[in-house]
Amino acid sequence: MTFLGMPARAPRGVGNLRGDESFPDAARTALADPQLRRNLRHATTTIRGKTDRVTAELPDWQELRAVGAALKAYTMAHLPELLERLEERVTAAGGTVHWAADANEANRIVTELVRATGQQRVIKVKSMATQEIGLNEALAAAGIQPVETDLAELIVQLGRDRPSHILVPAIHRNRAEIREIFLREMPGVDPALTDDPPALAAAARRYLRETFLSTPVAVSGANFAVAETGTLAVVESEGNGRMCLTLPETLITVMGIEKVVPRWRDLEVFLQLLPRASTGERMNPYTSMWTGVTAGDGPQAFHLVLLDNGRSAVLADPVGRSALHCIRCSACLNVCPVYERAGGHAYGSVYPGPIGAVLSPQLTGVEDNASLPYASSLCGACFDACPVKIDIPAILVHLRNTAPHPRSERAAMAAAAYTMDRPVLYAAAQRAARLARIVGRRGRGLPPPLSGWTASRDLPDPPSQTFRDWWAAR
Repeated sequence: MTFLGMPARAPRGVGNLRGDESFPDAARTALADPQLRRNLRHATTTIRGKTDRVTAELPDWQELRAVGAALKAYTMAHLPELLERLEERVTAAGGTVHWAADANEANRIVTELVRATGQQRVIKVKSMATQEIGLNEALAAAGIQPVETDLAELIVQLGRDRPSHILVPAIHRNRAEIREIFLREMPGVDPALTDDPPALAAAARRYLRETFLSTPVAVSGANFAVAETGTLAVVESEGNGRMCLTLPETLITVMGIEKVVPRWRDLEVFLQLLPRASTGERMNPYTSMWTGVTAGDGPQAFHLVLLDNGRSAVLADPVGRSALHCIRCSACLNVCPVYERAGGHAYGSVYPGPIGAVLSPQLTGVEDNASLPYASSLCGACFDACPVKIDIPAILVHLRNTAPHPRSERAAMAAAAYTMDRPVLYAAAQRAARLARIVGRRGRGLPPPLSGWTASRDLPDPPSQTFRDWWAAR
């Protein structure tokens, strides 16, 4: 049986939560790409500016953040009963609920549901959960073609690329690159296509319209699910989600178990927080909600797949569980100096940036993503930007304490602890520190093997007088 509280992590070999190399190695490659850095800087700066303006309009923005955080904390504390209530309401409304312990089980459930319809193609609403479990790859392996309908996700799919941002998956691409992808991969595109944004959007619209009208099966994620009513909600900006959620005969929704909210009224809070924090809009252009099946209106078969995939293990950690409060707004990415320079691909996970640095290691187990908790300067900008007040820096420090450390680092820390515990040795070490400017690289580093630490950090100048010397002189 699948039950909350099981210690299982997201399985290896499936999905997109683990990278092929560590963050430092992947970031080094990204930092060497000046075009990528220009694209990222332009996009994040633009979104930050819009977000700052619309949040400043609300005199109760901080109160809204506090209420959002409280609602999420309540949800995590009552998750089992809320999910059971959601299942009851969805079933009563004519839907079918499936419980998936991990990515393998979720992929199997969705594949079997699509096969049962006899169809060979599905249209997809942008979904982080389906990216997380590698659903597109699983469907393709079963002979089923998934078609992404979100413009940015379509760009990523056609470019055989990977998303690099939670909200704007193709943030690392500029319009000239997108034009080349469309010319190379999009069927029936006009060879005279320019890189003017309206022209690119029109080309995608023509391609997708036929797909919408000829594909009777859709797969979506969900931003929220209301336990009180069994209602699912998707918010988006383009209208593609509305098409996928209303035109097909069969709708399959894959949702992480943390997305549930207790009451219908709770949406009042999150539908104010999410658009302002994510896209800098006062409200999102399209909010689609549905409750089960309604005869003659919309899909006539609805399936909800509730996905665990390591979330119960995260829930079991009193410190790390607040990472499950995330509403996928991407505000933390847009203010993070590390993300802005390294980009999303360096994180090796479908969840990049500060939230990915705390969520991915917990879903997979820290040993599988040991470098991610260090992909941060701990500046705290992410905490200030988060609409539900997730203390990401505190979780990062917590995960660093649980991450495996190299033998040399453990030996160095043990030596430091030994020295600091002995006043005479500590005083001698302070005197020796004054020599760092002489022996270090450009006066700011340390000699090997300690140079590994100062290769990416400036060593602070030692004071001309230590506290001990000051105290002794008085």
